[in-house]
Amino acid sequence: MSFKFTKMEGAGNDFIVIDATKNPFSLRPSLIKRLSDRHFGVGFDQLLVVEKSQRNDVDFAYRIYNSDGGEVNQCGNGARCFAKFVYEKKLTTKTEIVVETRSGLIKPKLENDGEVSVDMGVPLFSPKDIPLNVDQQQNTYRLTLNDRAMEFGSVSMGNPHAIFFTENLENTPVAEWGPLLENHPTFPERANISFVQVSSRNQLKMRVWERGAGETLACGTAACAAVVFGIKEGYLDRVCAVSLPGGVLNVSWTSDDQSVFLKGPATTVFEGTIDSRCIENE
Repeated sequence: MSFKFTKMEGAGNDFIVIDATKNPFSLRPSLIKRLSDRHFGVGFDQLLVVEKSQRNDVDFAYRIYNSDGGEVNQCGNGARCFAKFVYEKKLTTKTEIVVETRSGLIKPKLENDGEVSVDMGVPLFSPKDIPLNVDQQQNTYRLTLNDRAMEFGSVSMGNPHAIFFTENLENTPVAEWGPLLENHPTFPERANISFVQVSSRNQLKMRVWERGAGETLACGTAACAAVVFGIKEGYLDRVCAVSLPGGVLNVSWTSDDQSVFLKGPATTVFEGTIDSRCIENE
């Protein structure tokens, strides 16, 4: 089976995007993992699949696979690339679309400055919704990692996030702590792990260990979760610029019962064709 793909990136968080609106698309997790390898495949953080929705009030459906081959519910940077892809490929003439994901509807919009904004929905804090293995909902939680007590906040933005504030982001051992925290018993479905340093009331810096992908240059849902938690804790204002290794994302949350909005770049890098028999036989 051969299929065409488009390589895209949003603040360094990179994807391959597949148009499955005319023909169904599927790959075994082992082949997705092989394809994501930056030496033996194309290389990407997530694979995005564009599909038709069965709903009349929805423009597209959206499947997301991490580089380990596992399917996930949500991806903020991917949503921006998704919107740019369907418009550039003339799959729609709309600059604002409604997209169905495994965790609900999102609304990406192409902005006049070339960036893309996304209505990411209302954040969830209930341990059942995130989910967390804790007795009751709290503002902050504690866990132990290698005899180290660590405090964190947790938010669902369609996928589970744990946010750890630090005073020295540069020296935080993300590669060491990330996989251990991702798979900590506190998180029954694993979690995206964010390490955040507050620069001012409207600026923060962060690094993210993504569930199933490792450390990435940017993560849109993690940026949203970090800002939401910072606002709840009184550290941040309602509009913030989030600096990640791959670039800057802008997050706004006007009130606690409203959607979070994410805005940032989405860029097409190149296009290609893959013969799946090649990666199956290697």
